[in-house]
Amino acid sequence: MFPRAAVPRRPYDYRHDSYPPHTPVSRCYDYSHQRLAGVNNFHGPGPERFPTYEWKPRPPAAAPVHPHTPTMTNERKRRNDEYSPHVVKRQRLEPLFRGPPPRCPDQVLAGSSRSALAGFDRFYPSPRAHIQPLLTAVPKSPNILKACFKDKVLHCTLSDQMVEVFEACQQQASDLARKETCRARLQEDIQSVYAVARLYLTGSSMNGLGCRSSDADLCLVLKGNKRQDPIHILSVLQRLFKSLSYVEKTQLIRAKVPILKFREKGSDLEFDLNINNTVGIRNTFLLRSYAYADLRIRPLVLVVKKWARHGQINDASKGTLSSYTLVLMVLHFLQTLKEPVLPCLQRDYPECFNPLMDIDMVPDGPKHIPPFLSQNQSSLGELLLGFLKYYATDFRWERHVISIREATAFPKNKSQAWRNKYICVEEPFERNNVARAVHQRVKFEAIKAEFAESCRILQHRKDLNSILPVQTIINKELSRR
Repeated sequence: MFPRAAVPRRPYDYRHDSYPPHTPVSRCYDYSHQRLAGVNNFHGPGPERFPTYEWKPRPPAAAPVHPHTPTMTNERKRRNDEYSPHVVKRQRLEPLFRGPPPRCPDQVLAGSSRSALAGFDRFYPSPRAHIQPLLTAVPKSPNILKACFKDKVLHCTLSDQMVEVFEACQQQASDLARKETCRARLQEDIQSVYAVARLYLTGSSMNGLGCRSSDADLCLVLKGNKRQDPIHILSVLQRLFKSLSYVEKTQLIRAKVPILKFREKGSDLEFDLNINNTVGIRNTFLLRSYAYADLRIRPLVLVVKKWARHGQINDASKGTLSSYTLVLMVLHFLQTLKEPVLPCLQRDYPECFNPLMDIDMVPDGPKHIPPFLSQNQSSLGELLLGFLKYYATDFRWERHVISIREATAFPKNKSQAWRNKYICVEEPFERNNVARAVHQRVKFEAIKAEFAESCRILQHRKDLNSILPVQTIINKELSRR
């Protein structure tokens, strides 16, 4: 179970309100954990009151109506001894339970009691609970985070650089708003063919680990007794999408989990749509719970993704590691440190992440998780170097399976999932191998070599530019439209 070092919060009375009272916050990260109170809390400060944030239906034969985004005011202060999160805003998609939505440690939540799908689902019941996007606002000054950041061991340049990359590359409010607008329009058009279909945003767009250039993952849920052929449904949708004015470049990928790839017309926003792959919704909320368990998680994961992409080891279609696999590898490393940065959520709170839980109840599960306070004081730079060193020299690839479900590396057995596989990373719900794309020794050796070489260089130079072109990556992300 979780350590109880965190001071419990005063219980709120929700009988007359769906949200807890407002708690003012400042805009400053403390990634080196100089101040511990509340840092590792799964339940962040209460949501600030904003005007209704709701998506309007598209009028027939007219241009799409863009959502109204309320003005944010972030000028409130908070006592120095309290938690200091980065100010963000979140759109709520109508949960049907009374009480507070799941809260995250670096968020200020915004919400409406109206469904975000109101107008689209007039004739069909909405899902009982919807995925809740995380809309992240950028601080006014890029130096705000650095001003309150101290690095005790590594040269502070490395950690400062990681913060800089994170702030420039993390998914913005406008990015998620565009994805949600397209999702809502697609659901309306898909319902002309599959009346009871529900379309969910999943993956990095929703779990807090995405960046501006992240594709949007969509899961189309079709409930019914009859088993549906995903290839047939995606073929039908491909024909439909070719008739839509806002979609282009559709491509059906006949993989183990078939997907329909397409792009929003006139932009660089790409989508991957699957059918009834509801495990994606489950792991979205599991990873989101980990992402907001500690302030260091999101910057560390984002930098690791950028590093792996730069080193050409982050492309499952080319026999290397998927982004999902990389995230699980980071979380596993953080769980297995002598002083863990992260707990083991599935082991300690199985009822919150029950793989048999009705999919409509999945978003409600993480709100029952109490605070967790890590005793690990490592800075971002130290954790990045430790991550590279762990997989370069410590982890035994030929013997062990990476598991965040058990927070350990368990021995390989002779089951088909692990036998003769170069890299074994357990999917936390289905328990299969999400690293199965690495099936060639040459790719496996390239992955190990990238870990080893980057570890050697970074340990010597303590400069992120030595393993990653920082400014080039920042400029590329900022050019997104």
